[in-house]
Amino acid sequence: MKITLIITCLSMGGAETQVVDLADRLDAMGHEVMVMSLIDDLVMMPKSARVRVCTLDMKKNPASLIAAYRRARGILTDYMPDVVHSHMVHANIFARLLRLSLDMNRLICTVHSTNEGSAFWTWAYRLTDRLAHMTTNVSKDALDGAIGRGAAPPGKAMLVYNGIDCDKFRFDPLARAALRQELGVPEEAQVLLAAGRLCEAKDYANLLHAYAALSASRQDCVLWIAGAAEGNGDDLARLDALASALGIRSKVNFLGFRRDVHGLMSAADIFVLSSAWEGFPLVIGEAMACERIVVSTDAGGVREWLGASSLVVPTGDSNALARAMSTALDMDAGLRLAHGRKARQHVLAHYSLDSVAACWERIYRGDFSAVESTLPAL
Repeated sequence: MKITLIITCLSMGGAETQVVDLADRLDAMGHEVMVMSLIDDLVMMPKSARVRVCTLDMKKNPASLIAAYRRARGILTDYMPDVVHSHMVHANIFARLLRLSLDMNRLICTVHSTNEGSAFWTWAYRLTDRLAHMTTNVSKDALDGAIGRGAAPPGKAMLVYNGIDCDKFRFDPLARAALRQELGVPEEAQVLLAAGRLCEAKDYANLLHAYAALSASRQDCVLWIAGAAEGNGDDLARLDALASALGIRSKVNFLGFRRDVHGLMSAADIFVLSSAWEGFPLVIGEAMACERIVVSTDAGGVREWLGASSLVVPTGDSNALARAMSTALDMDAGLRLAHGRKARQHVLAHYSLDSVAACWERIYRGDFSAVESTLPAL
C-alpha cells in the first residue's frame, strides 16, 4: 500500500513524533510511505531512508498557499497514494481542500488536541467534512469535544489512540547514571522532569509556581524542563525571568531541545505534566513506558492514561500540583518500583506502536470499526 502522511510541520512535538514513528513502523510493515510537511521545519525525521520526506515550504500569505497547493497536487498526482492521512488542523483542512482538484481513494484526518484554536477552525472542519472519509481523534475527550462543537458528525468520527515506541521508551539504568552525572545531579537528589515545547498549552508558569511552593519545604529535588522555545525565544526568556523572580533559578535546568528524552526519563524520578490543555499527551505514555511515576494536571485525555489517580490535579492549580509532586517524591521506593512496572505493562498491552500501526493499517483498508471506543486507564 502507498501511504502519504501530511502534517503541518515536523518540529519537536507529540503529533510530529507520532507521525515520524508511524511512518517508520508502516515502512517496516512493507508499505511505501511518504511524509509531507506543509512548512519547512524538519526537526523530526523518520529513521528509515526508504521513507520519502518532502516539504511544501508554505508561508503565511495567499501566494505561498497557492504555490504550496499546486506543489502538493503535483507530488500526489505523481505518487498516486492509496491513502492520504493528514495530522493537525492546518494539514487536515489543506488535505481536504486538495480533494477538490485531486482524486483520493481514501482521506483520513487526525485531530491531535482538544483545542485547535478559534471557532474559525471548527467552522472549517464542519464545512469541509464531506471531503474526508473519516476524522479521528487521539482521545475520547477530544472526540467528544469535536462532536459536541459540530466539528465532526458522530458517524464520521472515531477514536484512535497514539502509540508508544516501547523499544525506545524503556527504563535504562546506564542512561540514568550517565545523564545524572552529566547534568550534575547529586546522588541523593530526586529529579522532576517536564518535557514539551515551551508554549502556552504546556503552562510551564504553573509548573514553576508549583515547584517554588514545593522548594519552600524541601531541598531534595531539582527540576528539568526539556523543550524547545517557539518563535524568537520569548517564552524561554519569560520562564527564565519567572524562575529568577520565584527564587528557584539555580534549581531549574532549562535543557532546550533534546533528542534523548527517553534517556532523560530514565534519569528522572518523577515526570510532571502541567498543561492547560492537551489532546492525548503521548509524553505521559512515554514516561509510563520508562516506568516513571507521573504527576499531571487534568488536561484533555490525561485520565484516559491515568484514571482516577490522586496524582492528577486540576489545571492551573499550582498549589495542588505542588502537593501531588510532594506525594510522589515521598512514595516508598518499593511501591514506586511496582507502580512503574505496572505502568509499563499497561502501555505494552494497550498502547504499543505495533498495535496502533496495525489498527491504522485496517482503517486504511476501509475497516472503520478497527479500534475500541475506549481503552482502560491504569
